[in-house]
Parts: sequence; C-alpha cells; structure tokens
Amino acid sequence: MARVVVAPSALDGLERLIKTHSLPPSTKPRVKRSLTRLGRFPLLGRAIEEGRWSGYRFILGPWRWLVILYGYDETTDSVMIASFEDGRSSAAGTAAR
Repeated sequence: MARVVVAPSALDGLERLIKTHSLPPSTKPRVKRSLTRLGRFPLLGRAIEEGRWSGYRFILGPWRWLVILYGYDETTDSVMIASFEDGRSSAAGTAAR
C-alpha cells in the first residue's frame, strides 16, 4: 500500500476551502476517505498531460467539484497530495487553458 502524504500548502488550501465554501465539519474525514483509495490504487486518477500540473494526476471527491491533485513516486511508493481545488474555478489545475 502506497504512503499518502499531504503537502502543507495543500492542507492550507483545504482549510481555505472549508472557510470560503462553508464546508461541513465532516470535511476532513470525508477527504481522508477519498485519500485512502489512493493508498491502494495510486494510479487511480486521470493523468494531466499539459499545463502547470503536467505529470500530476487528479481524482474528484468527496464532492464532484473538489479536485485533488497529486503525484505518485513509484520508487518510494508514495502519493503526494499537491493541492485541493474547486474544479468550478477557471484557475483550477484541470481547467482548460
């Protein structure tokens, strides 16, 4: 099972989304459940092939608008969560340029 690590900047972003989007108190446990899947299936998410996040992957969850951007290092079998973003935003990592 891959080790899942959340970058401090990603955690800050999640905290910001919790405040700005008035997310429920259950947000962090919900996100943690979404991240558990990456421990078992680190290549689960779709690969990003161009733009700023090229080389990263993403999954959605726990809400369809919450984009979780991550990288997977096969040599260390670790998943690094790089960012939590509102996919409805034109600035999101998966937005068309």
